[in-house]
Amino acid sequence: MSRGPLTTTSFAILGLLAVQPWSTYELTRQMDRSLGRLWPRAQSKLYEEPKKLVEHGLAESTTERVGKRPRTVYSITPDGRRALAEWLRSPGAGPVLEFEQLLKISFAENGTKADALATLTAARAWAEERNVENLAAGRAYLEGRGPFQHRAAQNLLAGAFLTEFYRMVAEWADWAAGQVEHWPDDPAQAVPERAAFEQVVRRAEW
Repeated sequence: MSRGPLTTTSFAILGLLAVQPWSTYELTRQMDRSLGRLWPRAQSKLYEEPKKLVEHGLAESTTERVGKRPRTVYSITPDGRRALAEWLRSPGAGPVLEFEQLLKISFAENGTKADALATLTAARAWAEERNVENLAAGRAYLEGRGPFQHRAAQNLLAGAFLTEFYRMVAEWADWAAGQVEHWPDDPAQAVPERAAFEQVVRRAEW
């Protein structure tokens, strides 16, 4: 039975297989640790993707034993490397923002000032938490002890984006909290500071 067409997630898994062979469990952990920050997907979906790649002839599977337990290890095939290279020739789509806290702030007039401030505090905490692992990974590669040090040049590019993204969310949350602090108790009665509006417009003129 066909497992369906290849997706971006399929190629994300194929890219990991181009680095080294992995078991399904290792693939899901690696997706969560690294690519999950760029391309988050449900773990149940990730378990199906390697099987799909095998069906398409882009990966192959072997069974190994760890103690008494068998495990399936996947590796990329020559056709898989060609398919990955072909996929990379297309620039791909831009980012899609999914940010529940920002959505809540967008409708803040229907809640309380305290609600808005709590949401912004949570947004900053999210950025700080995500950056802990990001900073640790950056330091490891800088010191020459990254888990895939031979890919440091590629990881630098994604790491730079994530660093700026986490920093932007934290700085935005601080700025937005400063704005909300000056709101009346009823957010529906809030009036924006003209200077802040002008600054946002100037920054948008880049």
